[in-house]
Amino acid sequence: MTDKIVLITGGAGGIGQAIAKEHLDNGNTVVLVDLKKEALNAAKNNLGGDNIELIVGDVTDEDSVKKYVARTIEKFDRIDIFYNNAGINGPLKPIKELDKSEFDTIMSINTTGVFLGLKHVIPQMENQGYGSIVNTASNTAYIGSAGMPGYIASKHAVAGLTKTAALEAAEHNIRVNAIAPAAIDTDMLADIQNNLSPGEPEKSGEALKQGIPFGRFGTPEEVAKVAYFLGSDAASFVTGSMYNVDGGMQAD
Repeated sequence: MTDKIVLITGGAGGIGQAIAKEHLDNGNTVVLVDLKKEALNAAKNNLGGDNIELIVGDVTDEDSVKKYVARTIEKFDRIDIFYNNAGINGPLKPIKELDKSEFDTIMSINTTGVFLGLKHVIPQMENQGYGSIVNTASNTAYIGSAGMPGYIASKHAVAGLTKTAALEAAEHNIRVNAIAPAAIDTDMLADIQNNLSPGEPEKSGEALKQGIPFGRFGTPEEVAKVAYFLGSDAASFVTGSMYNVDGGMQAD
């Protein structure tokens, strides 16, 4: 798989950068979308190489989504693979303490952002007659987790959107799948650890590892390998699927 145009939202984050690197290493061009120019510049410096395009964009704003899709098409004429990846944790609070505004923010980024990406990328892929989309869900798309009502709700919604989009897009030779990571060693996980045990992230980290059959956190690169497979033609008969990257947590 070479010479592909790969669009990645949340491209400055840990998993976004790991997916980008996997594609860059395999001869593809990546378009990174994220909210802040500074973060995008840092990601580009970290990744290196010339085949990187940066777009500042807000996945919750429909006009902004239209623009990042349009700019990609203007520059490259196509979108071969779309990683609908942007997301946040939100505050760790039980339902009774979570403000509606906090819930709305989580749902806006994690769910509406995915919906808008699908809404505006799928028509372009229909015009092309092909395409592959990989949404970033979570292993929490299958379960509940006390203290994370907004995040859990948003990722359950991503699972539903993935399956629905896969059915709608199949006749146009477009595949839609999702990765379902858990306990991946990124800034988002560090944020959870700091919230669980302020000032002692190692303490909550060890407790979290006890719930993982492999006994360790995953790496962004391990997620990227699965995401790369789903985006590639090696997964040509795979659509509507959720691929766990969780060290066996769903098997427990």
